[in-house]
Amino acid sequence: MKLPRNIHGDELAQMLSRFGYSVTRQTGSHMRLTMFSKEEHHITIPKHKNLKIGTLNSILRDVADHLRKTKEEIVSELWG
Repeated sequence: MKLPRNIHGDELAQMLSRFGYSVTRQTGSHMRLTMFSKEEHHITIPKHKNLKIGTLNSILRDVADHLRKTKEEIVSELWG
C-alpha cells in the first residue's frame, strides 16, 4: 500500500493513539509521543502540514520495530 502524501502531523499523532501512543509534550513545531503500555517508547513527529514521505516512512518504521510488526502491517492498520 502506498503511503499518503498529504498527512498532517496532528493527524498522524491521533492515528497512532490506536497503538497506545499519546502526546507527552510539544516543543515548538514538534510533538513527542510516548507509549507506556509495553515498555516506554518515544517518537517525535513534526507538526507540519504535509509530512515529507521520508519522515513519515521513518516514523512508521520505528513504530513497527517497537511493536514487532512490519511497516506494511502498520500502514494497513492505519489506512487499510
